[in-house]
Amino acid sequence: MATSFAFLVLFVLMKLIHNLWWKPKSIERRLRKQGIRGTSYQSFKGDTPEMKKLVKASSSKPISLNTQVARRVIPFYHNMVKRYGKVSVCWFGSSPKLIIAEAELIRLLLEDKKGELVHPPLNPLVNLQHLGFAALEGQEWSKRRTLITPAFHLDKLKGMVPAFSRSCCNLVEQWQKLVMESQGKCEIDVAPQLSTLACDAISRTAFGSSYQQGKQIFELQKQQSFLVREAYNSIYIPGFRFVPTRKNKRRYQIYNQIKAILKNMIRQREDAMQRGEVEGELDLLGLLLQCKEQSINDLTIDDVIEECKMFYIAGQETTATLLTWTMICLSIYPDWQDKARQEVLEICGTAKPDFGAINRFKIIPMILDEVLRLFPSLPFISRYTTRETRVGNLLIPAGVELCLLVMNVHYDADYWGEDANEFKPERFREGVSKASKDQMAFFPFGWGPRICVAQKFALIEAKMALAMILQRFSFQLSPSYTHAPCLRITVKPQYGAPINLRPI
Repeated sequence: MATSFAFLVLFVLMKLIHNLWWKPKSIERRLRKQGIRGTSYQSFKGDTPEMKKLVKASSSKPISLNTQVARRVIPFYHNMVKRYGKVSVCWFGSSPKLIIAEAELIRLLLEDKKGELVHPPLNPLVNLQHLGFAALEGQEWSKRRTLITPAFHLDKLKGMVPAFSRSCCNLVEQWQKLVMESQGKCEIDVAPQLSTLACDAISRTAFGSSYQQGKQIFELQKQQSFLVREAYNSIYIPGFRFVPTRKNKRRYQIYNQIKAILKNMIRQREDAMQRGEVEGELDLLGLLLQCKEQSINDLTIDDVIEECKMFYIAGQETTATLLTWTMICLSIYPDWQDKARQEVLEICGTAKPDFGAINRFKIIPMILDEVLRLFPSLPFISRYTTRETRVGNLLIPAGVELCLLVMNVHYDADYWGEDANEFKPERFREGVSKASKDQMAFFPFGWGPRICVAQKFALIEAKMALAMILQRFSFQLSPSYTHAPCLRITVKPQYGAPINLRPI
């Protein structure tokens, strides 16, 4: 008995030594042999304390306009690139993380034709946010994406334009009322207002409901996002999610609340579909429910719920942050605001933009692309090697997390010129492929087979909203605006976006 116990203790000890020292140091040696520099692995904590210290320091003070945003949003990674180059290694706890800020390597990694890269292993608490198809891998991901893609085909997007229009009308009417009550000039923090707009649009077009019906889901998802981000940035301790701490209990409480609301929404839609009362049933929710009924891909009710959760948060966050930063940029650069307004008035007059009009815009797409370059929703994309992987001249060992620095590439003078920090939409005059010196150094929606399935959805909504705002208002930054981009799920203004509106 004593001998068995001794062997068990020895086995556990050897396992700990292997995982916490031998394996990290072995991977470090292999990367160093290829000329990859970076921090050295020292302890179980790795570079985590330094990461947290830099985030705290950077978030305590704003930056000036036309400044490299990455230094404030992702300060640790930004410093690593400056100090060690475009490919370097750091440590999240005992896990190696390869930082890559080279456009060609990022493109090759995202193309991943062999399927060797997956999402990094996550703290299971992170999965409480959603387990939609974007979190799946392999054949399961491929089948689910094939299932969902038809909801965002061109004919479906054309059919969504009236719903986008209704959502935008609600917003501009509300702003017109506020401006009128303020006698011709009104300061509004547009960030939460545009978030409401995006919530309403995703609710109407993907789920057949309005913002008021989906409001509770959005509010709960927002709370969950903060709790999930905290779990994501913490070193994973196996079994900790079962400890009934105050935050853990709140995470599971929110998870169960959202699930109950969506189950009720799905049940109501199923009943309406069975009675033949639903028109245009092939929105995202209708499409998912049809596939579930036909047993396509073995889709379950829980799968439908997870897809709903993913699109509620992803559909809202991407468009809301894009529109917020666009209004900030056009407030800073009124000449581009005037050019965009002139284009809208020439094409649409004072009428609501339709799908044809949106497709004729030239200046507005240039502006949106430049905003996406400067303020990509996600400053980096994470991948993980399940086996030894060769990409270009790199041989990456199994068990390495890859941090693909989209934001750094978007600001890199090697790709965009010495004016890379400046807002210059004319870069995109001839399209995305010719905007940078490298023909592809622009990854706001990812790249390769996993490129965002709803990117056209987000851009049509953004074009519609921006056009209708420009038709009715001129705007400039409030003196109270503080330029402080920060990472809060997506890249957002830390202190909001107070803007002065005037009617036209």
